[in-house]
Amino acid sequence: MKFFLKLKIYKMKKILIIVLLSVTTIFAQSAGNSGASFLKNGFGARNIAMSDLGVVGVNDLTALNYNPALLVNYQNPQIMLTHNQSIQDMSTQLVGASFRLFGLPFAVGVNNTAINDIPVRTIASDVPQSLFNAHYMFGSISTGFNLFDNFAFGITTKYIYENMLSNEAGGFAFDFGLSYQNIIDGLSVGASLKNIGSLSELRNEATILPKDLRIGAAYSMRIQSIKSVVNAIGGVQKYLDSDDTHIHTGAEVFYDNLIAIRLGYMTGYDSKGLTAGLGINWQSINFDYAFTPYSFGLGSAHTISLMYSFK
Repeated sequence: MKFFLKLKIYKMKKILIIVLLSVTTIFAQSAGNSGASFLKNGFGARNIAMSDLGVVGVNDLTALNYNPALLVNYQNPQIMLTHNQSIQDMSTQLVGASFRLFGLPFAVGVNNTAINDIPVRTIASDVPQSLFNAHYMFGSISTGFNLFDNFAFGITTKYIYENMLSNEAGGFAFDFGLSYQNIIDGLSVGASLKNIGSLSELRNEATILPKDLRIGAAYSMRIQSIKSVVNAIGGVQKYLDSDDTHIHTGAEVFYDNLIAIRLGYMTGYDSKGLTAGLGINWQSINFDYAFTPYSFGLGSAHTISLMYSFK
């Protein structure tokens, strides 16, 4: 009896997740709503562990997902793989690479998000008539350049695709970013505006993209007595099609350029707030892990990233 009760609860949770995604996608024209929720996913376990602000304090190619202006800070090419296992059966794979061309930094990224084995059933029946997968992805290319000393501008162009049952849609969007490094020693600020664009119709309505404004500051301080670097970030995020405003704060203690411990907190979300994680740096390889617990019995998200930096 307990087994069947747990099975029913599991199915209800899964249906709840897909209903939430469907409502914000298929009926995206309703006031204050946006779809393509996978575009809100973080890129890189380090950023997610520090509250997923990302508009400042990013020290690798994952800047492509948050603030492309930060790409000007990195000279060496990098490649990165990230896997995120989120609530229930939602999984995301991200691939990124950075390089320099014509004297400019470039980064490319691919996000593939899927929810598998979603049951199709009538209201009167507990037995699924069939199963289907929901599939979302984007591919992007980013670059940035200095407008003047320590002040940079960046832009990302991305193609977005979504598929649900027999319905699919696609389109283009742009992200814009600004970064001002070392206003005073160790202090930097940044801002970005993301997902400016449109998609074709998904069944009867075109999905409204989640236009995302972020402003933040980061401070870095070296403490020689404990052989560590302490990085702290804070900022404000707002999805322009909603009334919610989110405050993000996070910190990282990086010991002896080897091990990092991270903690973050986000306000304004119903089901999440705390984030945490750790990182290991060994020669040219970075391994990072992030943990995001959810309330309402939805479970937890786990993110793993592996990055290699070419010397």
